[in-house]
Amino acid sequence: MYNPKSQKAEEFISDEEIKKTIAFAKENQNNIPIIKQILEKAKEKKGLSHSEAAVLLLCNDKEKNNEIFNLAKQIKEDFYGNRIVLFAPLYLSNYCINGCTYCPYHAKNKHIPRKKMTQNEIKNEVIALQDMGHKRLAIESGEDPVNNPIEYILESIDTIYSIKHKNGAIRRVNVNIAATTVENYKKLHEAKIGTYILFQETYKKDSYEKLHPTGPKHNYNYHTEAMDRAMQGGIDDVGIGVLFGLENYIYEFIALLMHAEHLEALFGVGPHTISVPRIRRADDIDPDTFSNAIDDETFKKIVAVIRIAVPYTGMIISTRENKECRKDLLDLGISQISGGSKTSVGGYYKPEKEDEDSSQFEVNDNRTLDEVIRWLMELNYLPSFCTACYGSHRTGERFMSICKDQQIHNFCHPNAIMTLKEYLLDYASTPTQEIGEKLLLQEIHKIRDDKTKQAVINNLQLIKNGIRDIKF
Repeated sequence: MYNPKSQKAEEFISDEEIKKTIAFAKENQNNIPIIKQILEKAKEKKGLSHSEAAVLLLCNDKEKNNEIFNLAKQIKEDFYGNRIVLFAPLYLSNYCINGCTYCPYHAKNKHIPRKKMTQNEIKNEVIALQDMGHKRLAIESGEDPVNNPIEYILESIDTIYSIKHKNGAIRRVNVNIAATTVENYKKLHEAKIGTYILFQETYKKDSYEKLHPTGPKHNYNYHTEAMDRAMQGGIDDVGIGVLFGLENYIYEFIALLMHAEHLEALFGVGPHTISVPRIRRADDIDPDTFSNAIDDETFKKIVAVIRIAVPYTGMIISTRENKECRKDLLDLGISQISGGSKTSVGGYYKPEKEDEDSSQFEVNDNRTLDEVIRWLMELNYLPSFCTACYGSHRTGERFMSICKDQQIHNFCHPNAIMTLKEYLLDYASTPTQEIGEKLLLQEIHKIRDDKTKQAVINNLQLIKNGIRDIKF
């Protein structure tokens, strides 16, 4: 039985409800009056139910699809403006005891070199990332209670936050590690993490169990209920996602929205972020062996409808996608991207030799962070390294209430301007500095409140004089 307030995975992600929703969406995918009605509701910018969103996803009408894309672009602008937040993944260890068939870290893979960074090696990686200009990291680790216990993760977080190199500092550490206990989530919360991120990979239980034949990740319910335990442990910013290509994309799309609805219904706070990775080639993984791959046009439609259905959430795209695809998705709802990323253990400080490749997946955008930032500015986006909400305790329900009222601009836009100024002074190449200074003038003029505008101008002078991490 479907129950979004239930804490049982098979009730808030109900297979029966998903199948009913797919049938409803297929029945009405060309029903223009219903599609019009759903779009009118969407224009209120309060979100859509999973069943309403599914109808839009399957809509075949060209005119209505154009309206869907235009509305997604407008909602993105209204909630997040032209800001794009930058981050980088940091892989601590690829030791793993799970048997995931889509990931090269699976326990049976004897080919991939196993690596685990020492705290000194982590320090070197963080300095390398700081020297690029990064302020926000997402740490990644395989599941292995012997090699990667919670104590190792906590020590690594402490190391990352402790490193201050030149003008660099990591101000927000997001964590993507395996589902764990409420007690361990409490420890992560006490370690002052940002967002706890965990991808479901697939919500279809029978497929999930086949794709995870061995290891603790085989337990579908324990994994799917992880965000509930994280919330119970005090972590109020959580990030969800599926790995598109493993299962039918319509099924995954509906279940993903049901998960968001569940968090909203039970905790009053939906997901802080939604990620939409697609399966990619890696070591002994051939994506062609998975029969549910989606093309770029379908992928764009998924992103656009998620943006309409869950307007308040941040949406993330990584370097799994190439430059052209990332450009298209920025308009349709993406608000965070990675830049200059390495998916190997220890890949920033010292590039790996070809026969020592420990990457989790193949990167399709190999540009440096500076190149990505310059590209964003050429597209008239405002690159942001802002972590002010996290630093000012505007998280969870507090953040969502501001975001849902479309007031986050009042904080994020000035903070984005100031963090970009830091980047331009400390790390940018000359061409990036030149285009960046022009963009800053343009963005300052967008600030409507005169007091805020003057405060930003004053703060930019302080930044020029050497002060860092000024927040609104």
